[in-house]
Parts: sequence; C-alpha cells; structure tokens
Amino acid sequence: MTDVHKIASSAVGSNGASSAPLTLDALERAVGSHDIDTVVLALVDMEGRLVGKRLTARHFLESTVSHGAESCEYLLATDVDMSPQQGYGLAGWDRGFGDFQLKADLSTLRLLPWHPGAALVLADAFKASGEPVEVSPRQILRRQLERLAARGLRAQVGTELEFMIFRSTYRDAWESGYRNLTKATPYSVDYTLLDTNNIEPLIKRIRISMEGAGLNVESSKGECNLGQHEINFRYGDALRICDDHSIYKLGSKEIAAQEGMAITFMAKFDQREGSSCHVHVSLAGADGSNVFAA
Repeated sequence: MTDVHKIASSAVGSNGASSAPLTLDALERAVGSHDIDTVVLALVDMEGRLVGKRLTARHFLESTVSHGAESCEYLLATDVDMSPQQGYGLAGWDRGFGDFQLKADLSTLRLLPWHPGAALVLADAFKASGEPVEVSPRQILRRQLERLAARGLRAQVGTELEFMIFRSTYRDAWESGYRNLTKATPYSVDYTLLDTNNIEPLIKRIRISMEGAGLNVESSKGECNLGQHEINFRYGDALRICDDHSIYKLGSKEIAAQEGMAITFMAKFDQREGSSCHVHVSLAGADGSNVFAA
C-alpha cells in the first residue's frame, strides 16, 4: 500500500477545481508570512463526520507533519451523540480507551476560506505499532479500492447531498427541542430561480467557499421541501470524493452558523419530501473507459 503520509509535497494535486489544495511548501510560506496560523487535523469518524484538533500552524509544521498527533480511540467507537458504545473491538468500557496516532495525509491539505487564516488536512489513525487502524472509514474504503485496482479497475464516485435550511441558529434549534423552526422558504422552490434568490447569498457563499477549498462545484438548485436545496459536485476518484463529501458537510454547516442560520442533512426532517444522499458509482478500466457502458 502506498504510504500517503510520505507523499512529496510536489505530488499534491487538485480534483479539477480552479483553486487547488495546498502544497506543504505553500503552507510553510503562508505560515511564515502570518497568512495562516491554524491547521485543522481531521479524522473521519464512524458517522462520516470530521472530528479532530485545531493546531497552531507552527506546531503542525514542526511536529505533527513528521510525528502525528495523539487522539483517543473512542472517536471510532461512539454513537451519533459521541457516547462510547459497547461491542467495538477497538475500544470500550470493558477494555479501556487508549490513544492512537493521527497522521496527516498531505494530499488533502487545503485552505478553509470560511475560516480566514486556517487550513485543513485529513488524517488517518495508526496504532502505536505503526499499523493503520483498519476499522477507520478511510482505511476500509482504501482496502476495497485496492481490491478493484488488483482487477484493473478504478472506482469513480459522485455524491449529491440535499439539505434543509432554517432561519434559526443551531442554539435556537437546540433550545426549542428542534420544534417550530422557520424554514428558509415558505413553499417549494424546486428548480425555481426567482424564489431562491433570497437564500442565494448563503448558497453562493457555500459554493465559492467549497471551490476555494479545492472542491469541484458544478451547480446548486432549490428542491421540493420547504427550505430544501442541493449543491452538486463533479465526480472523481472514490477516496478523494468521499473526503470532499465530509469536508462539504462540515463547511456548509459552519458557514450557515456564521450567517445565523442552520442546515441539516438528516434524511427525513418532517412528513414532506426527505433529503437524499445520492451516491453515483461507476468503474473505469485501464484505458479510462466506463466498464458499466461496455
């Protein structure tokens, strides 16, 4: 298996977006000029969310790049409310909670335009022995992609995430028990242009911010439910697109919070149309052709 944690910075590329992820050299220059002061080291958890640490950029360059950063094993043994659960082989109340090492995958290093002065890099979990934690979501996906590669195939993935927008803050939603929230639009805005104009400042900021973070945005549109929208991204290699998927969910929620609003990607908020997560998968052969079309 390729050790992605030792990839030369010159090999770091983009997924086709106009603003490519950062190289390590570019990060060092930005830190030296005081343009970047924080690096978010993020792990994909069992719910597909990003968890981790915010590091000073100086510490990231001096220590984390080469040695990683410690984190608790319970991050891969919790439920959606971050409560540790029994039955996991990695960690639990019956066997204790140790640490694993988070090592940055430098091919994912990028700016966070919605957090000026910050960059983000995804990490993989490693045991003290240096072996990868096999139950981590990115590692599970890598194993399946390696099985495909052994057969001369490469997975191409595209995801579409629908979401609901509320003109309430996350704190307001929590305090109200998630009841009586004000949806961003009072009626269906599926494919409409004029009626989605009032929410366009938020949607545009998400689109532009995702481009600035190296994601390849294609379009956005209103959806059927009240306050429901969708932003679409170009397909690409499976691991990279799944990484982008998690970054997009985190970023859009953070941007909404900064605008005094809230977003949820939950599948079924009310009795009306639910928010889907469409996952489009195709397989490319050695010549790049779609083997499903053969």
